[in-house]
Amino acid sequence: MQPFDHSGQFQGLDENAEMSRLTVRNAGITIFAQGCVFLIQLFGAIVLARLLTPADFGLVTMVTTFSLLLASFGLTGFTDAILQTQSLNHPLASNLFWINLSGGVVLAAAFGAAGSLLARFYGNPHITNVAIGFSLAILFSILPVIHLSLLKRAMRFAAASRNDIAGRVAYMLTAICCAWLGLGYWALVAGAVIQPLAICVGAWVLCPWRPSLPRRVENTGSMVRYAMNIYGRFSLNYGTGNADNLLVGWRFGAPALGFYKKAFDLFVLPSCQLLSPILAVLVTALSRKNKDLEDFKRYFLKALSLVAFVAMAASADLTLIGRDLVRLLLGSAWGESGRIFTYFAPGIGLMLVYQTTAWIHLSIGTTSRWLRWTVIELAVTGVLFLFALRWGPAGIAGAWTTSFIVLMHPGFWYAGKPIGLPLASVTKAVWRYTLAALIAGLTCAQIVGRMEWPPLASPFGLPGAITRIVTNSVLFTLLYLGSVTALFRGFEPLRQIVRLLPDLLPGVSSWQQSQRSRRGAQDMTDPTVEPAAQEVTFGSKY
Repeated sequence: MQPFDHSGQFQGLDENAEMSRLTVRNAGITIFAQGCVFLIQLFGAIVLARLLTPADFGLVTMVTTFSLLLASFGLTGFTDAILQTQSLNHPLASNLFWINLSGGVVLAAAFGAAGSLLARFYGNPHITNVAIGFSLAILFSILPVIHLSLLKRAMRFAAASRNDIAGRVAYMLTAICCAWLGLGYWALVAGAVIQPLAICVGAWVLCPWRPSLPRRVENTGSMVRYAMNIYGRFSLNYGTGNADNLLVGWRFGAPALGFYKKAFDLFVLPSCQLLSPILAVLVTALSRKNKDLEDFKRYFLKALSLVAFVAMAASADLTLIGRDLVRLLLGSAWGESGRIFTYFAPGIGLMLVYQTTAWIHLSIGTTSRWLRWTVIELAVTGVLFLFALRWGPAGIAGAWTTSFIVLMHPGFWYAGKPIGLPLASVTKAVWRYTLAALIAGLTCAQIVGRMEWPPLASPFGLPGAITRIVTNSVLFTLLYLGSVTALFRGFEPLRQIVRLLPDLLPGVSSWQQSQRSRRGAQDMTDPTVEPAAQEVTFGSKY
């Protein structure tokens, strides 16, 4: 893809393109690719766990706790700036490239030099060399940021997703081969360096754009400030996301932290697999709508209602099956993680809905407000953590759920204030799904709890866990769909999901697109054919 024309102006997606259908299609591609990435990671984790020791993973984790924050420089910030801006040209993109690269070189060099300090902090001399290895991973992670951002701005998410999958495969093959050769923790370091290097090479091949020398260009400063606000917000949020691990490990020790971390990983899995992958898709689409605020608000509320439909159902179902799911995935020895997860699970739906406030901040450019709000998030969550510490890891899990309840309405009010988004509209888009999930969850728990079928009553063994997971999930799904239909007094929410499925499935979407094109060509040449009724798609009413 050549992102700029002969005059230096961005020549990506046509502004008159059918944005609604294109957005859903790219979201489907991205989610599908994320599922492939998840399977690759799962396979790699299973193999590497049998070739390496826990000490190898622990040593690398000590370093990645810090390096991941630095590796996100540019990727979290400059990507959003390029997606959000209304006007982009070759000189401006070139300036951003050199600024981003300069920051990456400084951070990589500083982290490599700080390896000895980390080694003294942890009391492990091996960390010095590991930190030097990860300094290369930081640099390779930052180098392709602008090229990947240009691909995403042009809605080439399929190409970007394939490149990401290739990088994951490169990591898995490198790490497994090195581990099989007996290189120990260096296998993980090698994989961590090869993955961003492979993504970097792929990005430069897919987007063969070469930056020009830096020069004074209008809007460079504003875009850098936009990016730094986002990265500052990410850094604060990174601190919030790791404060719980710090407190649990400090107060209750490593075993308790191990149980807690597994439960937390399952807690954030829906966000990582659903919302995070499509963030760039939604921000790109909403940024093209922000010239008409009424259109923007209608589009956002439609997307919010669809997120709520899925999120609230997932939250209630995982609350019912959480313990058995952990036992099935991790084994009976991880029963404490299952208990902790039951305090996390009710907050999953709230978390997914609350995280859509990021779409507003990013797409309308209010990143400075978002940064200030993150300070409030950090303060509220920190206070709740300290208050809940007396109840152990389960108390901290409950504090996470409580934090989303406390922050939900203020967060939407603050994010929507610049565009006049009423809280009543947000509540209207969400409350029926919340109530339906609550009704279905409580009813399902009562029905299954009263069943006297032996596999359901047995607390031990995989057959009993699988039986309870299937029984609860099937019954809950039927009750939830029935409750949604009753509360909406019709099947319209279900019809919307059904209409979205063809666009979320890449293969089906491509086939249907060709059929529409062929049908359109036939209609143009056949005077007896009446004009087809306008198809109802995601956002078409707006």
